[in-house]
Amino acid sequence: MASGRQVEIEGRELKLTNVDKVLYPQSGFTKGEMIDYYASVAPAMIPHLSGRAVTLRRFPEGVEDLDAAFFEKRCPKHRPKWVKTANVEAGPRAGKIEFCVCDSLPTLVWMAQLATVEFHPSLSVARAPKRPTVLAFDLDPGPPADIVDCCRVALRLRDMFGHFGVQSFPKTSGSKGMQVYIPLNSKKVNYEITKPFAKAIAQLLEKQTPDEVISTMKKVDREGKIFVDWSQNHQRKTTVAVYSLRARERQTASTPVTWDEVAETADSGDKDKLVFEAGTVIERVEQHGDLFAPVLELEQELPDLL
Repeated sequence: MASGRQVEIEGRELKLTNVDKVLYPQSGFTKGEMIDYYASVAPAMIPHLSGRAVTLRRFPEGVEDLDAAFFEKRCPKHRPKWVKTANVEAGPRAGKIEFCVCDSLPTLVWMAQLATVEFHPSLSVARAPKRPTVLAFDLDPGPPADIVDCCRVALRLRDMFGHFGVQSFPKTSGSKGMQVYIPLNSKKVNYEITKPFAKAIAQLLEKQTPDEVISTMKKVDREGKIFVDWSQNHQRKTTVAVYSLRARERQTASTPVTWDEVAETADSGDKDKLVFEAGTVIERVEQHGDLFAPVLELEQELPDLL
């Protein structure tokens, strides 16, 4: 196993260690390959992390060793001086803590060097922590439901908001489900608006199709249904970043997809259509650019539900 090597990235010196360490035992995907993946998708990924408090999910002994894995909110003290941070409220007990902020390729590579497999940013930028830039729905299937069923619910969300002229953007979770983001980018909103709004939409979907959708977290009631998780719309919650790898059997990533791809998966019933591993994600970015780019800029208002 390589002990380490010095690299220079955009004028920053970094030491990469244990690059031959296998992080995904079932596929043999190594830490070095993970670092290369993040370096490759950085131009598309970093804008979605920049300026936001990021929680790191680190797997120093690989994705199968959950005992060694941990979530890290507080930015490590041994960070390089050029890694930016943000003091953000982390809860009544924790108070304000210093989160890492990822706004450059050297920072992203440094985070990957820490065996950060997953990146979980806030829905807000750190300078305006009470103002989400998006409304987010996390669609989580209760087996035997799967991502195909998520696609059908996602299309209903698209049509529901589309009726009011509001655009939405889907991405896979990289795990079992998917997420739908509605860009807002407005100074008029805060979580006190978006959270109850998302809850009302989830409850409406459940009321329309109670055999297919559930809006509460009771796992006992979720078998065969899609849990529309509205609770992510909270100042202290995070959602997996677009392009982040996930700690699954293989190196799958949260991947932006087109609505045509979502519809094709719903029609075909082929759940493998929306499973993307690291290499495929790099190819998609090279071919399509960042399909999630409009989420950063598009300014929209929430429709009036009354």
